[in-house]
Amino acid sequence: MTLSLETRDLTIRFGGHVAVNNVSCTFRPGELTAIVGPNGAGKTTYFNLISGQLRASSGSILFDGTDITQHSAPLRTRAGLGRAFQLTNLFPNLTVEENVRLAVQAANGTHYDMLQPWMVRRDLIARADAILDQVALGGRRGVAATALSHGDQRKLEVALMIALEPKVFMFDEPTAGMSIDEVPVVLNLIAQLKQDRSKIILLVEHKMDVVRSLADRIIVLHNGQLVADGVPAEVIASPIVQEAYLGIAPKSAA
Repeated sequence: MTLSLETRDLTIRFGGHVAVNNVSCTFRPGELTAIVGPNGAGKTTYFNLISGQLRASSGSILFDGTDITQHSAPLRTRAGLGRAFQLTNLFPNLTVEENVRLAVQAANGTHYDMLQPWMVRRDLIARADAILDQVALGGRRGVAATALSHGDQRKLEVALMIALEPKVFMFDEPTAGMSIDEVPVVLNLIAQLKQDRSKIILLVEHKMDVVRSLADRIIVLHNGQLVADGVPAEVIASPIVQEAYLGIAPKSAA
């Protein structure tokens, strides 16, 4: 069965405000979809509905043919939805390597055993170290996660997602707050992940140069509604995107 992720008429209301309004969209493996739109368009809210941080007011989410609308965020993670974590919600006082080892252990299904020290599991340690090298954190293995710079924290978030081996990778502004020197590392990582055509990748991003370089498809949200969906060149050139997202007024008729 081919991997699938779909939202059907997905809606969430906060009081009288409809933040996401009847959004129906299907995401396919082997495709990186960028979700764009102006501030307040509902991009991150839509992301949070898919990953389980928020519960929908109406509509549904189907993953691999199963309705996961009522599933908790941890259940969705175990099913294969990978979302970049906030490190403060994990183990900030553990080292970089310990954080990734725990994620590798979770993906492997290995339970903690007081009678078997970690060092016995050389296979899991090797996997964790390989991921740290992949995200350019190999030299920071022994540093506490809380002591990392913001850019290195974002790289560690990506490392944790890779370690969990999800079917769907979800990135919410992965380069936000990074220095110019740090951005290429994360973009290269996402480009590498794209090479696995069995995965679905979703990306919320404000920077159009990042979107152009990575996206196979763009969907545009505006006032909580899906207003455009297609290949990057066509979507970016469409009048509604030029006006709503890029702030370019439509040309008047001659």
